[in-house]
Amino acid sequence: MKNVDAEALVAFVAAIMRGAGCSEGEARAVARRLVDSNLVGHDSHGVLRVGKYLEWVRDGTLQPNASPTIVFDSDTIAILDGNRGFGQVIGEFATKFGIGKAVQKGIAMIGLRNCGHLGRLGDWAEMAADAGCVSLHFLNTSGAQRVAPFGGSDRRLSTNPLAIGVPLRDDDPAILDITTSMVAEGKLMVALNKGEQVPEGWIVDKKGKPTTDPRDFYAGGALLTIGAHKGSGLSILTDLLAGALTTGRSSDPDDAILRNNMLSIFIAPAVYDTAEGDEGGVLGEAKRFVDYVRASPPASKGQPVLGPGDAERKIRATRRAHGVPIDDKTWSDLLAAAESVGVPPPRTKQLRR
Repeated sequence: MKNVDAEALVAFVAAIMRGAGCSEGEARAVARRLVDSNLVGHDSHGVLRVGKYLEWVRDGTLQPNASPTIVFDSDTIAILDGNRGFGQVIGEFATKFGIGKAVQKGIAMIGLRNCGHLGRLGDWAEMAADAGCVSLHFLNTSGAQRVAPFGGSDRRLSTNPLAIGVPLRDDDPAILDITTSMVAEGKLMVALNKGEQVPEGWIVDKKGKPTTDPRDFYAGGALLTIGAHKGSGLSILTDLLAGALTTGRSSDPDDAILRNNMLSIFIAPAVYDTAEGDEGGVLGEAKRFVDYVRASPPASKGQPVLGPGDAERKIRATRRAHGVPIDDKTWSDLLAAAESVGVPPPRTKQLRR
């Protein structure tokens, strides 16, 4: 395990992406969002994805420098086709498109289909909150079944994450970013790279039996949903919203291409919020409520109640100060990816925090 300076890591990953055929702007956007996932503790959506991205570029399922196509457009609704471009770029376009509609009309719905890996879903909720918008995001991966439905034993669903963001007056926003599976599949990759077992209740093997060995998942096992039947229902509805409602595809074993589909809803309170005074209005009420929840007496001394997004912000501050922890396997994979596109390894002193 090594701690790597975040900006040095962005530069290294951007160089790899340029070597894979991305433009300078796209390479930096992909690198910045991957590293930011590591910074907030979502290592499953961070730089361990680089090698897989290169594989997808080589087999043609991920297209460098692709632009989205507007399939349908109205004052409040749009359907976009991502043309299998990098999700870090296409997702930003879709989010800006939705924010622009919402600030004019108060609400907007953007369906994004056929996109490359969209990365950490919370990115888009944070981006909307920075623009003063509440947002909801539902995502599926139509060609990548990973999760067993409640009562089932084989893969029928994707991990189907969702994110919700609410801006607060004079405070960081409340951001919820979760998968409807017990964890993102990338967390199994992290455990596998570290040679660790996973907690009970995360996965089953190919016979539907409980296991804690991540290798069993990659040998044909499945992830489980959160909250038993409740999480299974939430996963199914997320798959429908992200897949069918975007005119994309819900989880489908006949879809040979791993592609993300995302339904996003944006709400701009400023369009209808006419309350006056520093304590009034939607964002003031949101701030009051989150502060009220945080003020609950801690059940464990020294462990205060956190609002949605607080944990990620604390981790980001720590890792910005002390570096991004990268396990040896992930680092080795990064070096191999760099070598495969003719990028030399960075000097050690360039990476130290």
